[in-house]
Amino acid sequence: MNLITLTIDGVLVRVPEGSSVVAAFSLSGQDICRYSVTRQPRTAFCGMGICQECRVTINGQRRLACQTLCQPGMCVERSLNGSFTV
Repeated sequence: MNLITLTIDGVLVRVPEGSSVVAAFSLSGQDICRYSVTRQPRTAFCGMGICQECRVTINGQRRLACQTLCQPGMCVERSLNGSFTV
């Protein structure tokens, strides 16, 4: 199994090649994608891009973590400080 390295919120994470970004969250032990406006933690819900709960910033662009495969050197930022903007 080939491992690739990416950055999640500034922390280096190694995951199997072919993993989705949301799988990388789970493998890193941090399933939370963002917080709701009432500060409730949100994780990926549907895993197929319908619920929009896993929107994160990947290499500077807003994307769905469940629909994006990890790439070497990828930079993923979650909205865990409540400063999420669309």
